[in-house]
Amino acid sequence: MQYNPGWNDSTVNLLHVRAAGPGDSLHYVWSSIGAPAVLLVATQSPSSALRVNWTQLLSPSPAGAIWIDPPDSVVYSTAVVFTKLFEFSEAKPLGELFYPTYDLSKFSWDSLNHTLNHTALTAELSGAPATDPGGGFANGSLAFRVTAYEASGRAGRLPGLLHTADSSQLEFVLAGVAPRGNGSRFVLEVATVEEAGAVRRLRSERSIDDEYTPTIFEVLSLVAESQNGSSTLGFLQWKATAYGSRSPRREDGIRCRAQGLQAANWTLPVSSIVQAYFGESLGSTCTISALNVSFGGEEGQVYQEKRYLSWSVLLGFGQPPRDTFSPLVISITAVALGTPLAMLLLGSCLVLLARRRRYSEYEPIN
Repeated sequence: MQYNPGWNDSTVNLLHVRAAGPGDSLHYVWSSIGAPAVLLVATQSPSSALRVNWTQLLSPSPAGAIWIDPPDSVVYSTAVVFTKLFEFSEAKPLGELFYPTYDLSKFSWDSLNHTLNHTALTAELSGAPATDPGGGFANGSLAFRVTAYEASGRAGRLPGLLHTADSSQLEFVLAGVAPRGNGSRFVLEVATVEEAGAVRRLRSERSIDDEYTPTIFEVLSLVAESQNGSSTLGFLQWKATAYGSRSPRREDGIRCRAQGLQAANWTLPVSSIVQAYFGESLGSTCTISALNVSFGGEEGQVYQEKRYLSWSVLLGFGQPPRDTFSPLVISITAVALGTPLAMLLLGSCLVLLARRRRYSEYEPIN
C-alpha cells in the first residue's frame, strides 16, 4: 500500500494498493481528488508499476497523468466513481420530497494518511461538504473504509462478505449526519466506467442459506462482462442489507435496494484519476453506467434512531465469490434428513421381519 507515491503533500489523497502474483499483478488506485473513485487495473506482468505525473494530475487537464508501466501489460481496466448522495422523504400526500443533493465531488476530505494501517491493510477516507448551508454535517461525516486482502476468507463483521486475494472491500459509512426531514432515506449514486469491449450487468441471486448474514437471502452483483459474454472481467458484490450500528447485529439491519442499472448519458463529475487514466476515451469509446443504491424501508425511520448507516461492498477481478453451505450446515442437514429416512428404513425392515415370523407359525394346509 502506497500513499501519494512520489508526492509529499497530504492535502490530496491517492492510495495505491498493489497485489503481485507469479505471472501478473493487480492495481487498486483510490482517490478523493474530485469525486471519490477507485481505478482497477489488471496486468500480465508481476512487476508492473503505477506512474503518476502529479503536476499534470492536479492541473485542469489531467488526461494522461496516470498510467501503468509497461503499458502493454494491461489486460483490463475499469473504474468506479461515487458521485452523489441523495436524501428524500415520503411526505404524504405529496409523495416523495427530495432535498438538495450532496455532490461528493465538492466535499472536503481529511488526509487518508492518518488512518492508513499497513499491517491490517486498511484505510479510511472521511469528508464533509465544503459548504453546508443546511448544517446537516455539523456533527457528522461521510466515509469510505477500504480493506485489502492477502488471502481468501470472510469478513468478521456483518454482513460477513466472502472475499479472495483478488478483491478488496469498501464500507460506505454515514455517521452523525442530521436528516433534513422526518423519515429521510438516503440514496448513493454509483457510476462505472468500462472500456470498449465490456459491459456492466446487474445480477441478483437468492439462496436459502443465511448462515453468515441472518435473514438476508439475496446477493447482488454488478459484473463487467466481455461483449460476447464469454468471461467476467470484474465485479461489485454486496448483500441486500445495510446496518445502523457500529457493531452490527441482525436487528440493526436496514433494507438495501438497487434501483436499476442505466446507461449514463451525462458527463461524470470531476474525478481526476478517472480522467487522468482513461483520457480522451472517457467521452468516446468508454461506456458509463450508473446505479442508485437506496437504504431504508418504507417507514424510513431506522436512520433516525442511531444516525448511523454502513453498507459493505466487495470489488475485484474475475468471477464474484459464491457462498456455499458450511460443513456444519451440511452435517445438520444430513442428520435432519437422514434420521427420518433411517427410521423409515429400519421400521420397514422390522415390519417385514414381523410378518415373516407371524406367518411362519402356521402349518401348511394339505
